[in-house]
Amino acid sequence: MGNLSRGSDAATSDQASREKCVTRRISSSVTYYYSPLSEAGCPPKPPGTLSSSLSPPAPPVADSMSQSHSASASRPLLVFFSWFGATPGPVAKYRDLYLDRGMDVLLVQSSMMHFLWPRWGLDYGLKVLNILEEPQFSKRPVLVHASSLGGYTFTQMLAHVAHGEEKRRGLARRVMGHVYDSLVVGSLEYMAIGLGKTLLPRFQGLIKRIAMLYFWLFKEQTADFYERSVRVFHYSPITAPALFFYSEDDALCHTEVIESVMDLWRRRGVAVHSRKWKESIHAAHLRCHPQDYLSTLQHFLNSLPLSSQEAEI
Repeated sequence: MGNLSRGSDAATSDQASREKCVTRRISSSVTYYYSPLSEAGCPPKPPGTLSSSLSPPAPPVADSMSQSHSASASRPLLVFFSWFGATPGPVAKYRDLYLDRGMDVLLVQSSMMHFLWPRWGLDYGLKVLNILEEPQFSKRPVLVHASSLGGYTFTQMLAHVAHGEEKRRGLARRVMGHVYDSLVVGSLEYMAIGLGKTLLPRFQGLIKRIAMLYFWLFKEQTADFYERSVRVFHYSPITAPALFFYSEDDALCHTEVIESVMDLWRRRGVAVHSRKWKESIHAAHLRCHPQDYLSTLQHFLNSLPLSSQEAEI
């Protein structure tokens, strides 16, 4: 799964996002988006900009792929850990935000089984880390954007960074910033509520009771793992600036818990930014508060030492 070269043979052009990116599927759950040759190494075109009729003809496909990869390797990489069940349309909106800033995007999608059986989530986190250590990505500055359950997947990767070999810790030095949107934080009960709302909203009460029984029956394989994950996140090896998006009415994100994490990080010397709303929708703050969300994100990204193009979001 972690071998990018195997996925490159099956690379296909993607006409999404106004034909501004190429899609390379690395595995069934990890996808890489990068600018094609016409934009590689060049400032992103503002929306609506037309190509010049005097533009030189496109080079052969093989040369195009090679040159695109070369130019791409010099750009920052956004690693987007999406929420569970994310569909292409909503994900594309986040992807395009970063493509428009001259970054490439690595989309990491999570499975509910990664959460329900944490050992599988830990294995998956290691696979994602191995991908980020491949030659095409290993020297690039990284920005992380984790949404909902994606924050859990990112934490499983962090566990390997925090407790692994020195080469694993190199990722922590490459991360220039991290964004957290609608993290699922709180007690086991909060997690059980989250499962109900995610899997079967109409039967969330029943799912919650089943989940609590499951956590009790398999405490060593679930609850104990979650506690260790919480400690890893609290004392994350990544100390780059962070941005949190959350709302007071989010049943999956305990406000006091997320704010205590931010306070702890500030005491550890992390520059923490945040935007809280009284009312919003879990993992849909961008849709509910687009202008506020985008302006906050823009301000945060402008404060980071990323060598990306200065395209406006």
